[in-house]
Amino acid sequence: MATGTQPPQQRPGGGVHDASRAAIAARHLRTDRWWLAPAGTAAGLLAFIVYSTWRAFANADYYAAPYVSPFYSPCLAENCQEMRGGPNWDLFGSWWGLSPALLILVFPLGFRLTCYYYRKAYYRGFWASPPACAVAEPHAKYTGETRFPLVFQNMHRYFFYAALPVAGILTYDTVLTFRDEHYAWGHMGLGTLIFLVNIVLIWAYTLSCHSCRHIMGGRLKHFSKHPVRYRLWGWVSRLNTRHMQLAWASLISVALCDFYVYLVASGAFTDPRIF
Repeated sequence: MATGTQPPQQRPGGGVHDASRAAIAARHLRTDRWWLAPAGTAAGLLAFIVYSTWRAFANADYYAAPYVSPFYSPCLAENCQEMRGGPNWDLFGSWWGLSPALLILVFPLGFRLTCYYYRKAYYRGFWASPPACAVAEPHAKYTGETRFPLVFQNMHRYFFYAALPVAGILTYDTVLTFRDEHYAWGHMGLGTLIFLVNIVLIWAYTLSCHSCRHIMGGRLKHFSKHPVRYRLWGWVSRLNTRHMQLAWASLISVALCDFYVYLVASGAFTDPRIF
């Protein structure tokens, strides 16, 4: 046949190989190294998972005045290291014996796990669903995000609400980095610069979220009647075009921020003082 199709009864299989789909023998027609992107994405996400898991369960070396790791802030357990003026809120008593990082990381990690970009990234990188554009996925069935556990991806907007106060607390932590190790104001070290870069990227990623963009103007029918929301929607929309880059930059910066605190707290590195 001119179109390269064949009768449905000769098309075994499911998914893209179902009888109702075009009969193309090759799995894909791409000639470039399409597998590099999903492989690199999987490697990057896996590296962060391994590192963050180690640091979350370590329960040590997360505070070196005036720096507190973003993985442990706010510290909500009684077994937290005392941080003068820091985010110590003993909401969980002595019965909590695990790392206090496990109490707070669920919110930023939940926000990222349900993020539209990260969903695309790990669906392709780990599940090959699909592995890349114009490359057929190996799965015979496709149910989208309508079944357990992926139905919980719809909680993204609620994780966005939880991510806002967390970003606010990390902003407070950044302000505290302008103290010295004796808690006197007027200090600025290398760690201060690292915290400043991190919090800018955290806010840029958070506000570039699709949920934030929808809140600003997604349900408006007449922008002319809501000039303030329209202006905010325009700002968020410009950030949204860089959502993927901000997702990776903020992921790397928060890990580097934690690692810097670890180096200083463990005594492996002395924070250079700028003034």
